[in-house]
Amino acid sequence: MARAFLIVMDSVGIGGAPDAALYYNGVVPDEGANTVAHIARACAQGAAAEGRLGPLRMRNLDALGLGRAVQLASGQIALGLGQEPTGTWGVATEVSKGKDTPSGHWELAGVPVPWDWHYFPDKEPAFPADLVERTIALAEADGILGNCHASGTAIIEIHGAEHIKTGRPICYTSADSVFQIAAHEEAFGLDKLLTLCEALAPTLHEMRVGRVISRPFVGSPQTGFRRTANRRDFAIAPPKPVLTNWVQDAGHKVYGVGKIGDIFSMQGIDRVRKGPDKALMQHLAGLMATAEPGSLVFANFVEFDSLYGHRRDVSGYARALEWFDAEVGKLLGQLREGDIMVFTADHGNDPTWVGTDHTRERVPVLIAGMGTEALGHIGFSDVATLVAQHLGVPVPAT
Repeated sequence: MARAFLIVMDSVGIGGAPDAALYYNGVVPDEGANTVAHIARACAQGAAAEGRLGPLRMRNLDALGLGRAVQLASGQIALGLGQEPTGTWGVATEVSKGKDTPSGHWELAGVPVPWDWHYFPDKEPAFPADLVERTIALAEADGILGNCHASGTAIIEIHGAEHIKTGRPICYTSADSVFQIAAHEEAFGLDKLLTLCEALAPTLHEMRVGRVISRPFVGSPQTGFRRTANRRDFAIAPPKPVLTNWVQDAGHKVYGVGKIGDIFSMQGIDRVRKGPDKALMQHLAGLMATAEPGSLVFANFVEFDSLYGHRRDVSGYARALEWFDAEVGKLLGQLREGDIMVFTADHGNDPTWVGTDHTRERVPVLIAGMGTEALGHIGFSDVATLVAQHLGVPVPAT
């Protein structure tokens, strides 16, 4: 029986979203952003040479159709990419009104977001007084720190020492629909942080805020602070059954790799494997050997986005893409007869763009195990239909 491996390369967009002009980084619209093409251009020009050299090398995903997908999506050529595809390839366009993780993943799983997300204003204070008061009460603190839009790595450097001294949680947001709380794993306590985020989540979800995110960190003012891998997202649940539910309801196993369990509030997911991207790649390889016939393995590789896109680190993003592509070559050799492996993304995060936020882009759809075919332009939700049909799982009417 067939198996399906659905892999989301977080933020690996390919430009060309028809409504990109409606989305902004600061005061600059996202029109013209193109994560893959602009990284490839930087590599070809020698502007992405920290820890690597030369043109962008992604021969495995390019062989599936990545270069062709970039050109179809945006009309741009990703320098160094553009092989004749040997896989099934296409371009997906999102209809949900957001360029964030839940919007992209829900729609890839078959359910576009039916409402407008709530976003906190980019001013200080960013949060309403009643939300601040509830956070203080639940944290048993005498106040909060932050209360603004901020970079997660920068804000712990700014407030880390005061947080340790006072016990006040560091609360911040971004251009996404999120409420984030950073706290020291030892001085504040990891369990206390997770309990706080979980207790606040229903309040934020009622406001249509997509996620409450715990951001634990360690370190000291003397040595500096660093975030740990113990992040957890408390996401609002999808409004309807999604691909994971469809597969599970049909009697098959569903495995989440990375933050998939958090994104879907564990709906339709049997087991989860978590960790940094290198560990996730090992988990994915292990599931290729052990996942039962008929199962779905749904993975998210987040570090393109979290470590390099938001930080506008072009060289780092290029290194991550090349590492990922080399590992993909090993995975493709483990596919069994009847398996498919689908590579896609949830939005863009062009590291050459202004600002630090996601960019509104189309995404590639690259499929190994389904022959050679050009899908053309499809919707995000068509990805769920392709996977479900491959597994022989009914697709609910929408």
